[in-house]
Amino acid sequence: MQALSPRTGDPSWWWRLLPFLRWWPLLNRQTLRADAIAGLTGGLVLVPQGVAFATIAGMPPQYGLYAAMLPAIIAALWGSSWHLVSGPTTAISIVVFATMSPLAPPGSPEYVGLVLTLTLLVGVFQLLLGLLRMGTLVNFVSHTVVVGFTTGAAVLIASSQVRNFFGITVARGASVWEVLDALAHQLSAINPYITSVALLTVACSVLSRRWWPRFPHMIAGLLAGSLLAALLNHLFGVQRTGIGSIGALQIGLPPLSAPDLSIEAIRQITPIAMAVAVLALTEAVSISRAVALKSGQRIDGNQEFIGQGLSNLAAAFFSGYACSGSFNRSGLNYDAGARTPMAAILSAVFLLLVMLFLAPLAAYLPLPAMAGILFVVAWGLVDRAQIAEILRTSRAETGVLLATFVATLTLNLEYAIYIGVLLSLMLYLNRTSRPPLEDVKPADPQHILGFSTDTGLPDCPQLKMVRLNGSIYFGAVTHLQEALQAIDERNPAHRHVLLVASGINFVDLAGAHLLGQEARRRRALGGALYLFNLKNEPMEMLRRSGVADEIGEDNFFRLGDDVFGILVGRLNAEVCRNCTARIFHPCRQRPASDATLAA
Repeated sequence: MQALSPRTGDPSWWWRLLPFLRWWPLLNRQTLRADAIAGLTGGLVLVPQGVAFATIAGMPPQYGLYAAMLPAIIAALWGSSWHLVSGPTTAISIVVFATMSPLAPPGSPEYVGLVLTLTLLVGVFQLLLGLLRMGTLVNFVSHTVVVGFTTGAAVLIASSQVRNFFGITVARGASVWEVLDALAHQLSAINPYITSVALLTVACSVLSRRWWPRFPHMIAGLLAGSLLAALLNHLFGVQRTGIGSIGALQIGLPPLSAPDLSIEAIRQITPIAMAVAVLALTEAVSISRAVALKSGQRIDGNQEFIGQGLSNLAAAFFSGYACSGSFNRSGLNYDAGARTPMAAILSAVFLLLVMLFLAPLAAYLPLPAMAGILFVVAWGLVDRAQIAEILRTSRAETGVLLATFVATLTLNLEYAIYIGVLLSLMLYLNRTSRPPLEDVKPADPQHILGFSTDTGLPDCPQLKMVRLNGSIYFGAVTHLQEALQAIDERNPAHRHVLLVASGINFVDLAGAHLLGQEARRRRALGGALYLFNLKNEPMEMLRRSGVADEIGEDNFFRLGDDVFGILVGRLNAEVCRNCTARIFHPCRQRPASDATLAA
């Protein structure tokens, strides 16, 4: 789906300033109808999700709904994706609670003020990253880190709701291990009325998703749990059942809010905000790209940063809290037939209309039913297919997954993100700092069509052929120096080395100096270093650094050059006469010694 361009003038500047001008001309009766249907569906889903996410974050329930209104509209207008729906999310909510609850009692005015400060700083960081064109930053947060973090967040969400799910006593802010210990010691004290409501909510939500996938399964679960809770309270009384509700919601237009801008609050929250900003951007951009694979749209990471930053700035001053892109709502938005970001805007409008008329009904929403919904949310966060694939395919990635998961459960969540990113970077650097130097032979001795590791041909007695798959940069210099020196240490006759360079994408100054040093060392041994099929960018680096002259321009070969015809002429002719390998076509045209013929 292509955006319509203005017929006159250069639109690029206006499109960067007001990116919604790209898709605004596409609005017509047909697209508006499709967007309205998708928006209505999303608005209905947002009701239980907004309350649930605010509960996870330790915020008053209405803040989860406010966060899905104006911030979602801002993100849709200034973002890049046409299907991303922003607002409160599970992962961000659990991070907010885990990082802010040690600073103030959850739900208190002090806590709300600190969360608004966090949201403001997150928006500032995201907006700066977008304006500085640093959209590639999220690439350093690997998918494995996200999987490990969300799995740990799922466990934290479930453990935080054990109290409301089973009706037992658990200290607020207790760790996962403390929650499990409390549950084990209070099995006999489990409230059957509360647990039955929670279990029915989970069962109806799961079955609804399986049997009626088009109906919002969370609403189905909440309706079933609420009806059972009302029946139990009517039959046995609230005093006996112990089933409480979340209370009435005061919903209207999002009121203005004031973050805590004291120096102490900013000092405490700034490092947390940086981690939350990166996590939120990773979530939003990853979801945008995942949906774009289906829609065929091109995602601008920098513009998405700007959209998310403006969204969080709006949330900080209009009674929301830290927002990001929602995978569930974005997927639902696309599947429901959304054509433009107007669907996300209409979703926020419909949510406001629904809450203006239905907010009083929240007084009857039972806490066990909300706990059941949060259990369903937690289970949906666990990407079992991805975990199984990681465990099956890579021990290194498995280590990153487990480390991030354990860190999420045991440390502050912002540290868990940093640990996962650091481990991913360490693994990446370890792989790139040890690029393989493969032993290769001509795939076709008659022509230079390529090199292979499985030809079965013996080594040439004088010329060693190796292929490097990786870049030559400062981190790989030591490894490559040792690998190249090992060639003549194993066989001193291999004074000549042909480096098949088609797999070299990048050479930095340290790498260029390594090649120059190796060329000088080979000449001192009586041989030379040759490079075949080096790409233009690394070749330009060798020329700028003067290393190309040190190697010798006649030692560089391109596709189509008679490489072996030239190189055989530079080898020791007497050794070639007595050679029995003769793996090159020119060698077979040269006269052999009597001993060679007899062999």
